[in-house]
Amino acid sequence: MSDITTLFVTRLYRSAISTDKTSIDAGELETTCYSIANDDEAGQNWCEENDFPGYTSYASLDDLPWRFPIFKDLVDALDQHVAKFAADLQFDLGERELKLNSLWINILPEGGIHTSHIHPHSVISGTTYVSMPEGAPAIKFEDPRSAMMMAAPPRTVDARPEQRLFHYEQPSVGDVLLWESWLRHEVPMNMTEEDRISVSFNYGWA
Repeated sequence: MSDITTLFVTRLYRSAISTDKTSIDAGELETTCYSIANDDEAGQNWCEENDFPGYTSYASLDDLPWRFPIFKDLVDALDQHVAKFAADLQFDLGERELKLNSLWINILPEGGIHTSHIHPHSVISGTTYVSMPEGAPAIKFEDPRSAMMMAAPPRTVDARPEQRLFHYEQPSVGDVLLWESWLRHEVPMNMTEEDRISVSFNYGWA
């Protein structure tokens, strides 16, 4: 008799960003993101100098929750979601806690792309979705074992989800996704004529 056990599961959290305690208005958040992008000359310059297709506040603004009430509310909601996810992951945090250490806006126009990457120096990372035009790309996650597969054959086209090398998650406006920060991910090219807008963030063990 054979017995096959699943080991070392990778978890992905998905929920509506608004909670029973904190409501986030997607329209207000979108308007605020555009307002920030239009006024953030340092961010615009960084994007141009680094050939970033679109806009990100990653390298220019680190105090969005202090500047804008909608972002303060957003952090309140994120804290609630991260606490739930940390409980599911069964983290033993001891006397320390998971705290937000970065939060930034991403605006990807037609042709915009975020290549494959991880989020160093963090424990939980994620994104909440502000504008997702029809046809905008899903976020793509990579099996963390890929670098160690070496001579493994490819998977069948109908492989079970947990056996596939990549997973595409198609979020909707108002969703939040959370994952452990070591999980490699990317956003394929936006082929639509409208902007794909999201707010990404990291939580560290403080």
